Amino acid sequence: MASQTSRLRAGQPDYVILGLVMALLVLGLITVYSASFALGQLEYNDVTYFVVRQAMWAVLGLTALVIMMRTDYHMLRQVSPYLMAAAIVGLLVVLVPGIGVERNGATRWIPLGPLPPAQPSEFAKLALIIYVSAWLTSHKREVKSFAMGFVPFVLLVGLVAGLVMLEPDMGTTLIIVLTMITLFFVAGGSLTHVSALVPIGAVMGGFLILAGEYRVDRLFAFTSAEEDPGGRGFHILQLLIALGSGGIHGLGIGASRQKFFYVPGSHTDGIFAILGEEMGFIGAVLVIALFALLIYRGFRAVTNARDDFGALLTVGVISWIAYQTLINIGGITRSIPLTGVPLPFLSYGGSALAALLAGIGIVLSVSRYGRDKGYLDRERQVLTPVDRARRPVRDAHRPAQAGGKGRR
Repeated sequence: MASQTSRLRAGQPDYVILGLVMALLVLGLITVYSASFALGQLEYNDVTYFVVRQAMWAVLGLTALVIMMRTDYHMLRQVSPYLMAAAIVGLLVVLVPGIGVERNGATRWIPLGPLPPAQPSEFAKLALIIYVSAWLTSHKREVKSFAMGFVPFVLLVGLVAGLVMLEPDMGTTLIIVLTMITLFFVAGGSLTHVSALVPIGAVMGGFLILAGEYRVDRLFAFTSAEEDPGGRGFHILQLLIALGSGGIHGLGIGASRQKFFYVPGSHTDGIFAILGEEMGFIGAVLVIALFALLIYRGFRAVTNARDDFGALLTVGVISWIAYQTLINIGGITRSIPLTGVPLPFLSYGGSALAALLAGIGIVLSVSRYGRDKGYLDRERQVLTPVDRARRPVRDAHRPAQAGGKGRR
């Protein structure tokens, strides 16, 4: 398939997706600086400490985006086992005493000398999406099988999720599991098997919550924060105060008051609250609209993907962004319990930003070879939900003569 694609002249990438990502990236750098300069001055005597490091990772991420965008995405299918192996090694290394960097009771980072430390779990998300997409494409006929499809899938995802939980990082684990279940279902997995994961996940989630005192605190903060405003409920109540203080139009960029050590993690997980305080309801809705349009354009690229591998890659990356956005904003607005999940492209976190930008590069590569560029999709012997969603568009590009080749 890679050789077949190489004989085609690639079209232009989806510039709408690229423009939306660039808008979110620029807004993120501005907001990270605004939300972090007080903390940077206090801890490092440098108001630009955090934004400079975020910009460094942004440059690395944009470089990866350009490389991935200009590379035939089918190459990833051949290197996916090596990417998956490297991801697992990274998740193991971070747990080795003396190597992993511990912060706030969690060991999630690997030091890189003068560079900001890297977080292997963020790159593991992307590696897992690539590997599982390749595996599901190669095992289309077995994906509905319990022994040959469901069990290997659960074992692989369970291994990665288990290593991430050992850090511990329940938020990242949740994103990984939700994204992988989505991929499995879209690839044609049995609805019975997918449904079986729900009670299993609920039981495991309940056990993990009870096993960590801070997770119990977050659950109680969600249900009854007002009963302990200076303790368990402090975090979520300060987030809501920040959002409410912005009103309709906001206090103005840089004018947030809650970032002065009232909102924990104001430049990381809580950045949407600071953004809402400074840009108001209008700004918050605009940011949500940018994410919504990005997700829409991403799934539009899915329907135009010329094969299952490209479609599954795009589903994985866009689902990752969608779930992470929903969980972050849902937690900050107290729609769901608060978890330590950063907001894509906006929150401070270099590894997360670089991995996301590389993922967007893959989506743009898929869009360059899309059937909306005039390329004929290959024939399929097994129709999955991806196939059925794309079939009307494929037929629209079918040549009039039997056995003809696709139009350029």
